[in-house]
Amino acid sequence: MSRFALTARVRLALLFSGLFAVAGFVLVGLTYLLVASNVKATDISTPADSQRFLKTCAGLGANGAPVDPTLKMKCGSLLSHSTAAAAAAQRAEMLQTLAVDALLVLAVLTVAAGFAGWVIAGRILRPVRRITEAARAAGEGDLTARLALGGPRDEIRELADTFDTMLDKLEAAFTAQRRFIANASHELRTPLTVIRTRVDVALAKHGASTADLERMGRDVRAETERAGDLVEALLTLSRTDAASHRQEPVRLADLARRVLERTDAPGIRSSLTGGPGDVIGDPDLLERLIGNLIDNAVRYNVPGGVVEVAIEEDHDRVDLRVRNTGPVIPPEEVARLLEPFTRLNDRTGDGFGLGLSIVAAIARAHDATLHVLAPPFGGLDVVVGFERPGDGAAASDAGEAEAGKSLERV
Repeated sequence: MSRFALTARVRLALLFSGLFAVAGFVLVGLTYLLVASNVKATDISTPADSQRFLKTCAGLGANGAPVDPTLKMKCGSLLSHSTAAAAAAQRAEMLQTLAVDALLVLAVLTVAAGFAGWVIAGRILRPVRRITEAARAAGEGDLTARLALGGPRDEIRELADTFDTMLDKLEAAFTAQRRFIANASHELRTPLTVIRTRVDVALAKHGASTADLERMGRDVRAETERAGDLVEALLTLSRTDAASHRQEPVRLADLARRVLERTDAPGIRSSLTGGPGDVIGDPDLLERLIGNLIDNAVRYNVPGGVVEVAIEEDHDRVDLRVRNTGPVIPPEEVARLLEPFTRLNDRTGDGFGLGLSIVAAIARAHDATLHVLAPPFGGLDVVVGFERPGDGAAASDAGEAEAGKSLERV
């Protein structure tokens, strides 16, 4: 960058004064031309002494004294030329005075306009400096600075509000990321600790029996499967965030039926009702979404409870609804269920607390809405709303006859 580079404030001040100078110069020029074209030499008053001179010339023949006609004519001609020359000189002096005075006033006003432009530019750019300082602080890791700009809602105010909103989202994202990493590390540390403990116990035994080694192998296998499930869940989250999922016709009814058929839920009655539910999305991710909803509904249910899966279709949207019976959940705790690694105090099980957060991530990746309600009688009512695809994007008609049928399992 050049050492003589001008700041935006200086450039605005120079631009303001330059525009003022050009406009003033044009105005002075037009004024000069108008005065010069409208004021003639004949319009200027004749000097007072010219009248006395005229009387002197006229009195040459007084008292009967003879007057030379030629001398009298010359006297009148001289008077006329003297009067015209005086008027022309007076006009030229007036125009010169007008031009000089106007240019001097214009120069003073141009300097004043430059100073005013400097002050106004400073006031206008003050929020920009605050945004720059906040952005510099954010680049250094401090996301707590906010502009909170007041005043009229103009373009600068809108920029400041947008910047504050961006900082809010960045701070929330970084906080969630740190919490996510901490929780993921804790969840991964648990199976690794169990594996290390089982191996150390087996190695500490001199002459360990085959039964001890088999017990250690089963424990290690169970913990590695748990760690693998966690890694798979984390990969699913990262895949949805990367927005690299496929886009193809999908029938939600077929996916839900497939998930229900392989779900092991003894004592839980499940059902599938509604239409085919043709949407556009990634079949694997949507199957994972339905699987997580059904797994969550089965895991946190009551003995002899119910899991209801319904596909509700409208003219412009398709809703996937999963309801279950279960313990009563405080309504204020529902939002926490969508956060990673979150389990309510009255919930037990071997899950990681990632089920509904994965559902939220997949729904977000498909531009779908997600509503989670806690009915007063217990359980959860989760609705994922998709936009209905166009006529040319409908899923295959294979199995359409069974799509609307009710599927019940006990």
